[in-house]
Amino acid sequence: MHAPFKLSRVVAIVALVLAVGLSTTACGKYSIGNLRSLMAFKEANQLYGGGKFPQAIEAYQKALSHNPDMGVVYFFLGNSYDNMYKPSRQGEPENDAYLVRAVENYLKATEIIKDEDVQGPEIRKLSYEYLIAAYGVDKIDDFEAAEPIAQKLISLEPNEPGNYLSLGKLYEDQGRYDEAEAMFRKGVEVRPNEALGYMVLAGYFNRQGDFEQTMQAWEDRAKVEPNNPEAFQTIGQYYWDKAFNDFRLSTALKREYIAKGIAAEDAALALHGDYIEALTFKNILLRLQANMEKDTKKQKALIDEADILRNRAMELQKAQGAGGGGN
Repeated sequence: MHAPFKLSRVVAIVALVLAVGLSTTACGKYSIGNLRSLMAFKEANQLYGGGKFPQAIEAYQKALSHNPDMGVVYFFLGNSYDNMYKPSRQGEPENDAYLVRAVENYLKATEIIKDEDVQGPEIRKLSYEYLIAAYGVDKIDDFEAAEPIAQKLISLEPNEPGNYLSLGKLYEDQGRYDEAEAMFRKGVEVRPNEALGYMVLAGYFNRQGDFEQTMQAWEDRAKVEPNNPEAFQTIGQYYWDKAFNDFRLSTALKREYIAKGIAAEDAALALHGDYIEALTFKNILLRLQANMEKDTKKQKALIDEADILRNRAMELQKAQGAGGGGN
């Protein structure tokens, strides 16, 4: 799981770098060198926030030249190099060098950031996470380097599920599926009332082609989010996909999955009557059910109900397109 590189995480880091800059400036020591370092750091943060990574690198390096003990700077310097790396140019010496420099600075950040530093624990955690991602299959592809870092992160925060999920993904990428599943389950175990672990576990079993385990994980997720219509809608969508696409299913099992899918979409609609996705998937599930129905009257009733749901979904989509808002 390479979550650190999702857009939401990038946005969060931009906000964090600005907060760190302000906080560090507010509580910095007033030596000439430290003030110059803080000024360069503030400038670098602004460049980083604007996506001007080459210029940000120069400013971060300037900040460190005045104060090499500013641990948080190493993370942002490393992340600037990381952002300059382009996977499509892998193998080009200059491009690959960015990743090497990113790793060097992430490692430095993990070594010298102190708990008392502004946002220190959070940025140190990010440094570990980005190191794991940098060593992952999409980048350097060095499992031997990544595994001990992931294990170290777990030792630092044994009650943080995301740490187990990161190690689980590393094991999965190596084909070590028993260890991967164990880590994903551990991620659920440490926070059994949170949805994320169940969602990751469902994704893992889905990639493994284990439909029953996939659905059990989605059902468990819905139990901890009983008021979230999306949790139930997802269940219905998975049942539709299986019933529609798996030609190996027996007629009886296909009927069972369609019925379970409709029940899940009904649960979603009970929570949110105008949930477009639930209306849409119940509509197509009803049509699947109608295709299996031999009684023409029952078949017509199912199609009529499906038409009503389809029309309602289309009305809502049209209203949204005209500025009617989202779900």
